[in-house]
Amino acid sequence: IQQSLNCHVLCVVSRLSGCGITEEGCSVLTKALSSNPSHLRELDLSYNHPGEGGVKLLQQLKIETLRYVEACCSHRQ
Repeated sequence: IQQSLNCHVLCVVSRLSGCGITEEGCSVLTKALSSNPSHLRELDLSYNHPGEGGVKLLQQLKIETLRYVEACCSHRQ
């Protein structure tokens, strides 16, 4: 992710829904977006697994819309 964000392309919306992003991935994503000021206005991380720590990191980003819907699973026997 970080290598992709190190380019000088105008990106306004990033949809990463269901990509399996964990707390570690949120840390990398937050560092990349913080070190490379962008025009990102919307980040969709729905159906990932960022954990409480990852969500707190992402809230530090200066973006207009952060979408996150917790992925739930139920197992039936």
